[in-house]
Amino acid sequence: MATTGKRRVLYRQGSGFWPMTAKWALVFGAVYLLDGGLIRSWGEALVWVGIGVLLWVPCGIGVVWYPRRDQRVRLTAAELRVRRRGLPMEDVNLLHVARLWLEGRSTADDLPVPEWPRTERVVWVPLRDGRAFGVEFRDPAAFAGVFGAFAVEACGGPDAVRARAATAACPEPRPMRARPAGDGSAADLLDLFD
Repeated sequence: MATTGKRRVLYRQGSGFWPMTAKWALVFGAVYLLDGGLIRSWGEALVWVGIGVLLWVPCGIGVVWYPRRDQRVRLTAAELRVRRRGLPMEDVNLLHVARLWLEGRSTADDLPVPEWPRTERVVWVPLRDGRAFGVEFRDPAAFAGVFGAFAVEACGGPDAVRARAATAACPEPRPMRARPAGDGSAADLLDLFD
């Protein structure tokens, strides 16, 4: 957990721009060193640096990073911020999140959270009006753990959650809009903000 100003950040996920850029520079830098040190002269090996820069803009930024730019997420006690837009916690159905977390599940699917593979997947955030929006995470189990523990704490602890969940009706969240006929992963992003 980090602290920014007066807000405690519970979970943070970047867009992946700088790690992607570092990997790109590492690969083409290694090719440059290998070519310049073993095969040709250093001056002739500079062509690899040029190729790396020329390919980095359309491929690295356009193909790799641009589709993931909406994955910049920050969770605080007051809001869930995706990119530059925030969703106040007053609009989130924290009781539903806490109930599912105590059962070891999340709104993504019926698979228990500890069994989730570390791949990109959408986690649904339920709203108080029964709707939900999906946010894509690179490590969804880590977010679900932090968000679930926060929801249980915000609702007064495990016993209070079980007591309130027994009397309250928690509908299964429904998507904000209909999904396309394909596999649908890309259209799940940021339904609330579109």
